[in-house]
Amino acid sequence: MTLTLEEAIQRVPFLRDAKEIKTTVLKGGITNNNYRIDADGKSYMLRITGENTDLLGIRRDVEYASNKAAGLLGIAPEVLYFIEPEGYLVTRFIKGKTIPPEEMNKEYNIRRVARKLRLYHRNAPPVDGEFNVFRRVEWLTKVSKEHGSKFPFDFDWIMQKMREVEEALLKDPYIPTPCHDDLLNLNFLDEDVPGEKGELKILDWEYAGMGDIFFDLGNFCHHHRFNDDQVRILLQEYFGEVTPKNFARTKLMWCMSEIHEAMWGTTQTGISKLDEDFQGYADLWFGRFREDITDYRYEQWLKDVAAK
Repeated sequence: MTLTLEEAIQRVPFLRDAKEIKTTVLKGGITNNNYRIDADGKSYMLRITGENTDLLGIRRDVEYASNKAAGLLGIAPEVLYFIEPEGYLVTRFIKGKTIPPEEMNKEYNIRRVARKLRLYHRNAPPVDGEFNVFRRVEWLTKVSKEHGSKFPFDFDWIMQKMREVEEALLKDPYIPTPCHDDLLNLNFLDEDVPGEKGELKILDWEYAGMGDIFFDLGNFCHHHRFNDDQVRILLQEYFGEVTPKNFARTKLMWCMSEIHEAMWGTTQTGISKLDEDFQGYADLWFGRFREDITDYRYEQWLKDVAAK
């Protein structure tokens, strides 16, 4: 059962015992409710998770472990408390500003993100949870069918394309690595530190898990609609070089990430009680997938990712 804000505060010792406390609703979330808590001169962020998010494949223990690791690496707000068994996070409140898409696609910011992702991928400890986009799409498809969601007319063709990509990628299987897996624009924040250069922080680790680093790279690219030159900047900063293979893998995972977004929206149409246009969201991403998977270079990408 979902706790009220007041009930959640009572479960956190340093909030429950505070002499002065103020709560503020934070905007931006869809499936979760986020609050700024000012208590005795310090500021925190409390996330109260939404209902039925387990049907989206979210595991709060994995989110906690991932966010905690990222916080210790300076990549995310530090985790200060975990409310169990509900799975609510309390982190340090980060004062900062979002980075608009038109700013994120500039070389400076692309390189900043590449360095943060590489830091996390190389240094975060393993977590007890998997993010395999192919298995996740299958899971979301199953849940969507059970809840009467609407599927696009060409869904069989979409699944055929997904299987083609997985078959090509399996010729050189990825090494499961800690990943974020949800690098949309609102999940980045430029921390405001008076008199100092602000740190780039990555928020919202609820889809994190052991996955393919190229999913993170492709996911970040597609959410910001990068052109090929911007993709190359990201790969050059991350790997030190751009090869046909890492370019192709990023572009194919870009498409797989679009299927995942579309199926997330499709599933939400069946399970969510929120007043959001999830069907429109799903239709948008199915449309973008069709556009990108029919790129004239698609067949060459399938060959390039399988090359040794």
